[in-house]
Amino acid sequence: MLSQDVNRYIELHRVMGFKFRTQHSLPRNFVRFADQHGDSHVCTHTVLDWAAQAPSPPQRHNRLATVRRFALAMQAEDARHQVPPADVFGREWFKRRIPHIYTREQIARLINAAALLPPTGSIRSATYSTLFGLLAATGLRISEALALELDDFTADGLLIRQTKFKKNRLVPLHETTRHALERYLARRTRLPSAHSALFISLAGTALAYPTVIAVFLSLSRSIGLRAGPGHPGPRLHQLRHTFAARSLEQCSGSREAVARHIIALSTYLGHAHVSDTYWYLQATPGLMRQIAQVGEALHQGGSS
Repeated sequence: MLSQDVNRYIELHRVMGFKFRTQHSLPRNFVRFADQHGDSHVCTHTVLDWAAQAPSPPQRHNRLATVRRFALAMQAEDARHQVPPADVFGREWFKRRIPHIYTREQIARLINAAALLPPTGSIRSATYSTLFGLLAATGLRISEALALELDDFTADGLLIRQTKFKKNRLVPLHETTRHALERYLARRTRLPSAHSALFISLAGTALAYPTVIAVFLSLSRSIGLRAGPGHPGPRLHQLRHTFAARSLEQCSGSREAVARHIIALSTYLGHAHVSDTYWYLQATPGLMRQIAQVGEALHQGGSS
């Protein structure tokens, strides 16, 4: 019964316009756990037992909050569903993680590790090495990269359709990035596949987000970028942060030049507002050096 409930819950959110690409996995994981305990309705003690198995406090909070929303929706239909307290694991205040800014060497190690993925000579290694390289070179959201289809690779760049803010945009590509995609496509188009997705799995199907994250985590641990499960470390999305920070590092000049660059960067990244781009910026040695130079020039009576 709970399995039917969770399917209806997920479908309702999708019908309402939520993509619900990754959010569905936790409720379904909980329902499998509840089924093993013979529960036909959400039970507080089962929720807490399941949430407590998460390897870190933030993940325990996330598990509890996710299933609590599911329980609230179910209780509105049937009072037998129990809603667990929200503060069982203490109060969780939002704290922004300081994004990891990858070095060129770290990105190269990640791509090289992906290129060695088994089976040897299969499309899998080419898919992941090209995908990670594209994210680093363009700052695309992983969801945007996975949604790319063969026809979206055009002579003018990548056509990103129906982005986070329901808009299309064209992303110009550097010559080296274009050549890397062309090499991948040369292999990709030789494989029989009924899917039009640009990036495909060994089975010839479109890549699934959870699978990509699992591969990224495994590779990151194998090359020393991350410790074991439950330990914080660089995330795949932080390649987007890195692109934004490194892009700004390349902009030197007047305040007006920086302002123009920020507007262009915001458009390239597909942000609805320039202020959204500021979220992706992080102090790096290069940026701090530029700030120091501008400050010194102002102190000496120069212009910024």
